[in-house]
Amino acid sequence: MQSNQLNYVGKRIKELRQSKDLKLTDVAISANISKGLLSRVENGRTIPSLPVLFSIISALKESPAAFFENIDYVTNQPFYMLIKRENYTAIQKEDSTGYNYFNIMSQSFKDVTFNAVLLTLDPNAKRDLVTTDGMEYIYLIDGEIEYRLNDVILTMEKGDSLFFDGRVPHLKKNKTNKIAQILVIYFLYN
Repeated sequence: MQSNQLNYVGKRIKELRQSKDLKLTDVAISANISKGLLSRVENGRTIPSLPVLFSIISALKESPAAFFENIDYVTNQPFYMLIKRENYTAIQKEDSTGYNYFNIMSQSFKDVTFNAVLLTLDPNAKRDLVTTDGMEYIYLIDGEIEYRLNDVILTMEKGDSLFFDGRVPHLKKNKTNKIAQILVIYFLYN
C-alpha cells in the first residue's frame, strides 16, 4: 500500500466520524478496539489490520465501497490489502471428517456478512448435507469434486466456479485420491 493510500485510511476514518458527529470513544467501543488505537489510526501513527479496518468501517455504518470511493490513485499503484497465508485461522464447522476450513477474512456489514474461507477437502471426506443462510460462491482451486445441490449432482474440475443459494441443502464430495482445494465465499444474510 502506498503512503498516500495509508494516509487516506486514517483521514477518511476521522472525516467520517466527525461528519457523523461521533465521539472517538463511541466508534472505538462499536468497533471493539481501544480509543487509543483508533486515535493512532486516525492520526496516521499506525496501520490497522484488515479485520480492525473493517470493524471501524462497520462502526461508522459505511460500506467498504463507500469508504474507499475517493482513494487517490495518482501513484498508478492500485489499492490493495494482502493477507498472508500464515494469518489464516483454522475453523471448525459442522461435524465432519476431512473438511479442513481456514478463515481468510470475515466481516459483517449492515445487511450482509462477507466470509472468505479456504477449504481443503480430503479424499472420501464425510459429512451430511448442510444449509447456509445466504449465497455461496465456490471456486475449485485444485482437484475434482462432486457438488450436490438438493437432488442435482454437479462435477467440478480445477478452475470451475459455482454460485448458488446456500439455503438449498448442499454437499461437497471428493471421490478422488487427491486433496481438493476450494475457495468458498459466503454472503450471509444478517
